[in-house]
Amino acid sequence: MYAIIRCGGQQYKVSKGDEIVVDQVKGNPGDKFDIEDVLMLRDDHVVANNLDKVKVVASVTEHFRGDKVIVFKYKAKKNYRRKNGHRSYLSKIKIEDIKVPKAKAAKKEEEPKEAEATA
Repeated sequence: MYAIIRCGGQQYKVSKGDEIVVDQVKGNPGDKFDIEDVLMLRDDHVVANNLDKVKVVASVTEHFRGDKVIVFKYKAKKNYRRKNGHRSYLSKIKIEDIKVPKAKAAKKEEEPKEAEATA
């Protein structure tokens, strides 16, 4: 079983036990949280259609900063040079479980046979 989730404006394909790196999330290492923004769920070649009730339970493993990205702007022959850089704040999260509500059996509508016979 796997799910496509949206976290921090990006989409990730996750399954139980995966560890992914996302933009920093609130919480301390060890805290659990739910991701309710599930875009798709696939379970044994069946695609779920009731996604508003599906939740992905994740826990924060660690917080860290990414590699430095250098941004260098210049304009040729104009003596314009600007060097800038930044490091993103990231979190590593572990997918604990994908919770899918069980489908309820459809109720059979029993029509009273007496009403049909008298009509």
